[in-house]
Amino acid sequence: MVRHIVAWNYKDGFSADENIENALKVKTELESLTQCIAGIMKLEVHINTLPSGNRDVILNSLFESEEALAAYQIHPEHRRVSEFVGTVMQNRTCMDYYE
Repeated sequence: MVRHIVAWNYKDGFSADENIENALKVKTELESLTQCIAGIMKLEVHINTLPSGNRDVILNSLFESEEALAAYQIHPEHRRVSEFVGTVMQNRTCMDYYE
């Protein structure tokens, strides 16, 4: 199994209310990918992070294999969601590892 963790900060220029609205949409859109992309074992988006952290939104996902993660990354639905995420989030950081 492969763990895929991605974290972002809110993009500058949005109000606090817009950040919350955008984070909810990011969560809904990313979590919906489990319905249409094979190989995702678990996918959760956390938007209620603590002030002690340095990222605002976290994707924590688990894939069957490295090949499943690679297929996810090029899937048209993932690309569509990623495009939206890029319009409202910044400072992306990622970590992938075997479990």
